[in-house]
Amino acid sequence: MEAAEQHPKASPGDRVIVHGHHQGEHSRDGEIIEVHGEDGGPPYLVRWDDGRVSSLYPSSDVLIHHFEEEQE
Repeated sequence: MEAAEQHPKASPGDRVIVHGHHQGEHSRDGEIIEVHGEDGGPPYLVRWDDGRVSSLYPSSDVLIHHFEEEQE
């Protein structure tokens, strides 16, 4: 039996960074605005830094930075 594939878990407000695949290609940065999978899993609706919105199912070149609310 194959091992279950692990996907990052996210919440609205988390940042997502997709690294460029080719030399000279820039990384993309965006904010997760909706989570459509179970228990924080993908797909995610992302508002990219250029203002566009798209659905994302992350691969190995994606990093998720979790939003942490300021604690008083």
